[in-house]
Amino acid sequence: MENEKEKKESNAKRFIDAYNNIDYALKTRYGLNRAMGFSDLIRKAVVINYIVRRYEDDLIDYGRLRNAIVHSNSEDFIIAEPHTSVVENIEHIEKLLTTPPLALESVAQKDVKITYANKSMRDVIMLIASCGFSNIPVFKDNKLVGVANGQKILHSLGNFLIAGGNAKSFLDNVQIEDMLSSLNESNYYVVKKADCTVEEALNEFYKNHKLLAILFTKNGLPTEHPLGIMTGANVSQAQKILEEY
Repeated sequence: MENEKEKKESNAKRFIDAYNNIDYALKTRYGLNRAMGFSDLIRKAVVINYIVRRYEDDLIDYGRLRNAIVHSNSEDFIIAEPHTSVVENIEHIEKLLTTPPLALESVAQKDVKITYANKSMRDVIMLIASCGFSNIPVFKDNKLVGVANGQKILHSLGNFLIAGGNAKSFLDNVQIEDMLSSLNESNYYVVKKADCTVEEALNEFYKNHKLLAILFTKNGLPTEHPLGIMTGANVSQAQKILEEY
């Protein structure tokens, strides 16, 4: 009986500790009012945090459960005990929010191939074919100016042919810089710091459905050499990493 009692007390303490750590982590990270209620906090964080969005219903339930297992505001007087599976789940969420895995370390491709703005389309296409990567960062004067994407190159070639040009001219006379400057949008890639978490990376793809790639540099600057790259093809892998973390 004593062991069972200790187990229940341990479950309650583990639950409350995880709950408090989640509350503190979210308010601190996003500069939110310390007096904000937990349910309001979760609803606020849903739009800016992938993990909160993924576990929104659970977290709202856990906010209610916390109020049910303690008497008033005293965490020393436990009046109900959470199930072990509930404790383990909230601890999993706590871990994801307080010590999340980094995208550069766990999901990004680190062997980043780059090319330069004055390269011909033939050179760029041959690089894409030889390395097997469909997104190649393009630099000019040591600054990132865009990403050469295989699908966008194909679309550009199609438009070139429709306008009366020929494939050889496109391959040899058009530079990748010319193609990048013709794109109407510039939000198909972003640059993030090396300490960007998997959750933050996934949130970038959630916010921008046109996003093709995230480049990771030491300080998140376009003048720095990319340390890694994450593309839309890595999203399911990133989600799996969070599930198993």
